[in-house]
Amino acid sequence: MNNERRKKIDQAMALIEEARSIIEDATAEETEAYENMPESLQYSERGELAQEAVNNLEYSESSFDELLGYLEDAKQ
Repeated sequence: MNNERRKKIDQAMALIEEARSIIEDATAEETEAYENMPESLQYSERGELAQEAVNNLEYSESSFDELLGYLEDAKQ
């Protein structure tokens, strides 16, 4: 791989890191909102949806790690 393509991958990786940071913030905010719900609401449909959102955000965070690893390997 030439340096020009490596630079493009580096640019993409920087954008992915920025996106991951935004998702991490959203995950923290959603987690806090869920934890601050009264227990009765946590077990309601609304609480279940909030917990599902937290789970999906956490899964997406691990996907960023996997994606960045593939891109790093591609630059070799």
